[in-house]
Amino acid sequence: MVMARRRSYEQGHRPKFLVFVDDTPECGRAVRFAARRVARLGAKLVMLAVSAPPESFEWLGVGDVMRAEAEEEATEQLEKAAVLAREAAGVEPERVFRVGKKQDEILKLIEEDEDIAFLVLAAGTSSEGPGPLVTNFAGVAASTFPLPVVIVPGSLTDEDIDALAG
Repeated sequence: MVMARRRSYEQGHRPKFLVFVDDTPECGRAVRFAARRVARLGAKLVMLAVSAPPESFEWLGVGDVMRAEAEEEATEQLEKAAVLAREAAGVEPERVFRVGKKQDEILKLIEEDEDIAFLVLAAGTSSEGPGPLVTNFAGVAASTFPLPVVIVPGSLTDEDIDALAG
C-alpha cells in the first residue's frame, strides 16, 4: 500500500487523529481517547462514519430513500460522537460521512488528507473478538499501513482513558 507522505508536522499543517464512528458500544472509547490526545497535543480530530451502499432498489425511489435514511443515521452517530468529544476535551471535530465499504472509505480519506497521522479504533469486548476493523487494520498496520493505528480497549473506563491520553 503506497500512500502520499504524511505532512502532519510540516509548516502550515497540524496532525489529525482519525476516528471511525459507528453504533458500537466501544466507539465512545475511541472518541474519548482521540479527543483527549488531540486537546493535549494541539492536533485536530476527524470523525468518519460510513454507510454501506444501498442495494439497487431504484423502483419508485426506494434506493434514494434508503440512502437518505443511512445518511441521517450516520449524521446522528457523528453528532453523538461530537458531543462526546466536546464533553471529554472541549474539542470540535471535523465530521465526514461516506457511502461505501468501511475499510475502503477509511483508506480513501487517509489518502486524501495528508495531515491524518493516526487512525484510532476501539476494540470490542465480546467473546467474538475485537471486531472486523480492528482485526483487519491491526494486521495490515503491523506490516504495510502508512500510519500508526491506535487500538483503544473497549473495556477502559473514562478514568483509565484520561490517565493514558492526558
